[in-house]
Amino acid sequence: MENNGYILRHLLFKLSPLFIILYFCRARRFLYVAGGRCKSAARLEGKVAIITGANTGIGKETARDLARRGARVIVACRDIAKAEAAASEIRAETGNQQVTVRKLDLADTKSIREFAGKFLAEEKELHILINNAGVMLCPYSKTADGFEMHLGVNHLGHFLLTFLLLERLKQSAPSRIVNVSSLAHHAGRIRFHDLHGEKRYNRGLAYCHSKLANVLFTRELARRLQGTKVTANALHPGSVQSELVRHSFLMMRLWKIFSFFLKTPWEGAQTSIYCAVAEELESVTGQYFSDCQPAYVSPWGRDDETAKKLWSVSCELLGIQWD
Repeated sequence: MENNGYILRHLLFKLSPLFIILYFCRARRFLYVAGGRCKSAARLEGKVAIITGANTGIGKETARDLARRGARVIVACRDIAKAEAAASEIRAETGNQQVTVRKLDLADTKSIREFAGKFLAEEKELHILINNAGVMLCPYSKTADGFEMHLGVNHLGHFLLTFLLLERLKQSAPSRIVNVSSLAHHAGRIRFHDLHGEKRYNRGLAYCHSKLANVLFTRELARRLQGTKVTANALHPGSVQSELVRHSFLMMRLWKIFSFFLKTPWEGAQTSIYCAVAEELESVTGQYFSDCQPAYVSPWGRDDETAKKLWSVSCELLGIQWD
């Protein structure tokens, strides 16, 4: 009997990514309605925006929308060839020639610092920072700095990038920071005793933990930025047809089977766009959105003590002081 219990627990552990994905993919009619479209007609001439991971998926659609509104858009990506192709397409479609590409590898703090340094040397303003890039369901691996890949890219990379660009955002205020999180944060926990998954690793749960970190980072960042006219909000884009599940053959098959229930990248980008441009959100901060409206945050995502501790630990891991 005890052996059977062990087998069952082991099976459930291995299948947890499947359960997580199926939870995300509940029928579209319950999770997504027409109201999930950003209806703002705001223009962005004279505004500068950085979007990480904007060479594909919702990041690309977000970049396309902001370019159409007249913004100067910085496409910040690791794969320069794909980024250049995306930027060229956006320039041709929108007529906005101010769509440029800069190399950014969020799995390498050296690359993040180089990106920020070049940006600050070239650009005098920054009004919108959309921390969009992410990885999902990666086999166990570490970043160039030794961080577990999901935590390193999805949380720590964007944490450092935001830190390096924050003064420019303050100087350009009113400005906005938009962190793309996920409904997956509900299944996440911040495992301070094993942040890098060295004792126990499940790639589905590792993604969930990193998305919870996004929510907690947003919460603490917003608290610290009160009175600066720089806002920080997080969001769930929905379950989107994208390359995010490319590391899992099973999930790629499931994504194809359940494609009818998934949002297109354009649909998935709507809440990112809403958080970046909607006039009614100019002074709204520290919130979490889905389908262009406030959404429920898990109890773990509302834990201020955990948010403060994660902030402190993140600074320690990155070797920075952010008071």
